[in-house]
Amino acid sequence: MAIELPPMRILIVDDDRAICDYMQTLLERDGYQVKTMSNPVGVIDELKSVDYHLVVLDLMMPKRDGIEVMREIRKHDKDLAVVIFTGYPNLDTAVASMKLDAVDYIKKPFNVDEFRDVIARVMRKKGLSLTPENELHKVIGENIRRSRKDKTLTLKQMSRRTGLSVSLLSQIERAETSASISSLYKISVGLQTRVRDLFGSY
Repeated sequence: MAIELPPMRILIVDDDRAICDYMQTLLERDGYQVKTMSNPVGVIDELKSVDYHLVVLDLMMPKRDGIEVMREIRKHDKDLAVVIFTGYPNLDTAVASMKLDAVDYIKKPFNVDEFRDVIARVMRKKGLSLTPENELHKVIGENIRRSRKDKTLTLKQMSRRTGLSVSLLSQIERAETSASISSLYKISVGLQTRVRDLFGSY
C-alpha cells in the first residue's frame, strides 16, 4: 500500500513577475503547490499563515534584499528550506547565504534539471517523496525502527547483531539510503523477524 504523501508547498519570492509565472507553471506541472510573491515585505506574514516546505528567494529586490529576508525567515523558522536565486552572484552573498543555512545558491538563468535536483534533495530532507521507490524505502525504514524500538534495541546493539555500521542502519531507518537484500536479511535476523515483515503491507 502506497503512502499518502502531502503535496510539497513552495513559496517563490521574486520581484520579476515573469520569473514567478514561469517557475509557478513549471513546478505546478511537477505536482507541487506553489504561491508567488513579488513583494518581499509580506513574506514572514505568509510563512506564519501557511506551512511551506521550501522558499525560493531572489537575492536582489527593491525595498528588501534576499539576505535580509532570509535573516528574518531564520528568526521565524530555523528549519525551513530556502534556495537563493540571483542574477548577480558573488562570493559575499554566497557565503552569507550558506551561513544562514541556504539549501542552495543558484545563478540565473537557471538549469531546470539542476533545480529539480535541488527540490528532490529538499523533499528527501523533509521526508517527502513522489516516487514509489522512495515511498518503499520510507516504509521499510519506519518498520525497522519500530521493530527495533519495540525490542528496546539501540542502533549500536543492532550493529553488533547484524555486522552493519551504526551509520548505515541509521540511514536505512531514515530512508536516506536503500538497503540491499543482504542488509535486509541481516536486519531481519537481528530483529528476529521475517524479511517480508519489514515491508509491512506495501
